[in-house]
Amino acid sequence: MADGKNSNESQPASLHGQAGAQQVAPPWNALWVLALGLAMIVLDGSIVNVSMPDIIREIHINLTDAQWVTSLYNIVLAALLLPFGKLGDMKGRKTTLQVGVVIFVCGSVLAASSNGAAVLLSARAVQAVGGALVMPSTLSTVSASFRGKDRAVAFGVWGSVMSAAAAVGPLLGGLFTATIGWRWIFLVNLPLGLIVFVSAIFFVPQTGGAMNAARSGKPQGADPLGIVLSALGSAFLIFGLIEGETYGWWRPTGTFSIGGFTWGQAWPVSIIPVCIVLGVLFFAWFIHTESSRASRELPVMLDLTLFRIPTFSLGNIAACAIAAGQFAVIFVLPLYLINARGLGMMATGALVASMGLGSIVSGGLARAFTKKIGAAGTVQLGLVLETLGVVLTLVLMNPHFPVLLMLIAMLLYGFGLGLASAQLTSLVLSEVPIPQSGEGSATQSMVRQLGTGVGSAIAGAVLAIAIHAIAPVRLAAVQGLPASASNGLSVSLSASAGSVIPGIRAQGTNGKLGALGPQVADALQSAFVSAGQWTLFASIVMLLIGLFASVWIARAVKRGKAQ
Repeated sequence: MADGKNSNESQPASLHGQAGAQQVAPPWNALWVLALGLAMIVLDGSIVNVSMPDIIREIHINLTDAQWVTSLYNIVLAALLLPFGKLGDMKGRKTTLQVGVVIFVCGSVLAASSNGAAVLLSARAVQAVGGALVMPSTLSTVSASFRGKDRAVAFGVWGSVMSAAAAVGPLLGGLFTATIGWRWIFLVNLPLGLIVFVSAIFFVPQTGGAMNAARSGKPQGADPLGIVLSALGSAFLIFGLIEGETYGWWRPTGTFSIGGFTWGQAWPVSIIPVCIVLGVLFFAWFIHTESSRASRELPVMLDLTLFRIPTFSLGNIAACAIAAGQFAVIFVLPLYLINARGLGMMATGALVASMGLGSIVSGGLARAFTKKIGAAGTVQLGLVLETLGVVLTLVLMNPHFPVLLMLIAMLLYGFGLGLASAQLTSLVLSEVPIPQSGEGSATQSMVRQLGTGVGSAIAGAVLAIAIHAIAPVRLAAVQGLPASASNGLSVSLSASAGSVIPGIRAQGTNGKLGALGPQVADALQSAFVSAGQWTLFASIVMLLIGLFASVWIARAVKRGKAQ
């Protein structure tokens, strides 16, 4: 089966639909193995957050270390996606998948057995290394193994699993923590990893490798400088984007510490703009280096000529914007449900996870939609449904509406998410030559990670700005509340992302605010809801940018067919 795949790997993916009877049967069993491997990696990006209070309490880590537990995983993952995607093209994608699963499971067992910050953070870094081997391997194997109509179904499953796993992560994290303990958020990867590894032996075809490299027509070999520059650029940029609210976008608002180095609040500028600038500079150096090496016919980390393919370049722009818009929704919705509506962690997780159900349903229908309106049309339909889902969420984000009505918005949003994510991935890789599907897949995954960072930055900034603009006005309407108290409450509302509201409401008239307590809680709730709505509006704007990019993609596809 592996030879059957490699024999055609020098052609663009779009040409394989013409192969017809020469193609072997699509490896559907492999698809489920790849989907399970992907789900395992995506889950670990979101499953940990809910368990952090228990982890902090049990193994006595400080707040800074707790923040790094999640950040380190995302940063290392993003930094290594591109080099490991290229590695899969060169050494074989099944091989990198299996090696990645072993490393990921080892990191998971180490994390579950940790009793201190050093071991837990080291384990998360090991998990990220394994995840960076697995993620592009799953996508590039799907791209190399499925053709024609089957391709739409395969990408539908892949995209649905990715979306559903991200949505279900917090729910599973809360469930495990509340029942069998937080260590099981890591230990669950042991049986999952074993299933993926063993099943891959029998069902997953070996694509890529020496035969693939020989047929690619590209210089083969190592590009050490390209690896270092791409990793540093990704790491600095992702860190700067996702940690801006923590350490301050310009002036330091928190103390950054790693090892023996500390960037304190007395410094004239925050570490965040420095990291973002360094990330951009490293990426610029990376692009210059890759262009120079390609002109001298030397091996490169990333073939920049891939960006001459309209579907690849425009598709990545769309993917970044869509990921940013999607993250903004995931960012603000749990805060609203918990802090403004008083839902418990499990109920919140279940409501947010419902979008995963919509995504799974739409993923199963991807082939039918693609057959009627094409991949580009399916992406556009999905984005329209996503946008409508966010608009409905914005309208329903009101304490006067029953919170269960959010379920309708989440299912609609999830349905659109499944359509858009899966078929956008298919479009991005549709014209990428199969021998380069690893680096193409890794680029697309890295762009999604960058989009998540952009979404984090925009959502956090919009929420904070809106709170500072709205909260003082709402608090000024509370008669008898001193101006000094109003300012302090506004700062607390922003700094706590709304978590100050349940505490003040629970105190009633017995807290420091006395008889004004309930009125202050109402004012803070009103301000936080309005700020959350502005954040959702920013999400809508980002999704619309993705929609416009998808229209350009559709035009590019039509031009390609006309030629």
